[in-house]
Amino acid sequence: MMYAIILLALLAAQVSARCDNGCSGHGKCSTDDVCVCHDNWGVGMSGDSGDCSERICPFELAWVDTPDANGRFHKYVECAGKGICDRDSGECECFKGYEGKGCQRTSCPNDCSGHGTCEYIEDILPTGHHNFAVTSGSDALPGSGAVSTGDLSFGQDWLAAERYRRDYHGWDKRKIRGCVCDAQYHDSDCSKRMCPYGTDRLDRRLADSLLTSEKHQIQRLVFAPSNITGLNESAHDSSIYKWDGETHGIEVLEGQTFAISFRSKLNETFTTYPIVMNLYDKVDLSNDIRLALLSLPNKVIDGVKVTVDLKANVGMIVDVEFTGNGVQGAQHPLWVEAYECASGCTPKITGLDIDTEVKVFANYDSFSGEDGSGTGEHQLADQNSYECGRRGKCNYATGLCDCFSGYTGENCNTQTVLV
Repeated sequence: MMYAIILLALLAAQVSARCDNGCSGHGKCSTDDVCVCHDNWGVGMSGDSGDCSERICPFELAWVDTPDANGRFHKYVECAGKGICDRDSGECECFKGYEGKGCQRTSCPNDCSGHGTCEYIEDILPTGHHNFAVTSGSDALPGSGAVSTGDLSFGQDWLAAERYRRDYHGWDKRKIRGCVCDAQYHDSDCSKRMCPYGTDRLDRRLADSLLTSEKHQIQRLVFAPSNITGLNESAHDSSIYKWDGETHGIEVLEGQTFAISFRSKLNETFTTYPIVMNLYDKVDLSNDIRLALLSLPNKVIDGVKVTVDLKANVGMIVDVEFTGNGVQGAQHPLWVEAYECASGCTPKITGLDIDTEVKVFANYDSFSGEDGSGTGEHQLADQNSYECGRRGKCNYATGLCDCFSGYTGENCNTQTVLV
């Protein structure tokens, strides 16, 4: 009996040892003496079972691969095809410029030099503002998408939690990354300081005659309810404040607060202190908006003219004209902070029970009309906006302009002698 027991034990040991190296303790021995490896174990680049002695690295969408029979690219491959698998640790040793589990994403150059954040392509936003629609003149509806040389309209969507987000559905949306630089820094790795922008004093004016007044960029803020039918034409009639019926009339805006945000050419974003809506005194409201913009830090807006008007079947029209030396030429669009900010955010505002819209006119021919589309401007602004006024070189280490001979000022747009 003892001999029989020993013989059976030897036979069992011999059977269990038929798989190579006993599957290295990382698998089970199956039929035909083939190992069935545990997850992430195998042998070689092909991931064959073998003796289950090597680690398999993470698979990610391939950056570059050969097409399959159906012509499809970007299949799942080990280390995304941009790294070498360490079979001992099961971790990818990514090539330069790639990082993460399975080398699935790009790294940012120089880690953005400490002056920016590394963002996925789906999260990178255009300079200034976006989600705009190009409309065909004064009669087109904001957001209609009709392409022309009319105005650029920025609508209520800006005020949503993701108001500046654009949907991107490319295969690489969670793979490719780039630097989003901090204010006053730019270039691919955010290593360079930005210099002030200004107009070139010798640039040819667009006005027909130098005797005419110099034109500046005008941006239009439109405050309008969703239903404006039946609006009285008279600005002195109290019914002008009763748009959209009795329960949602614009009179509810009286005393509510909002703010306006501005982004400079140096990518600095500033928001005004709360502005109280005053529908019954347009002059007072225009002064309040003007002072709020002029009070932004660093004199980022050093000159501005504001006019407020109420137009039948349109809404309240606020025209903002940039007149200062620091805001010469085309500026990024303003936007209205019309959401409620009660606590834990700044500035503390009630928000507006109304839709808001921003119009930045590229062609002043459409900037006129009683429907609120314009104020009578009929030509482009005379000023432009160049780095160092195009009359100097930017020192990217300091962010200061080195003006050419005959020019001075922080943006080199002040002539000191005839040149």
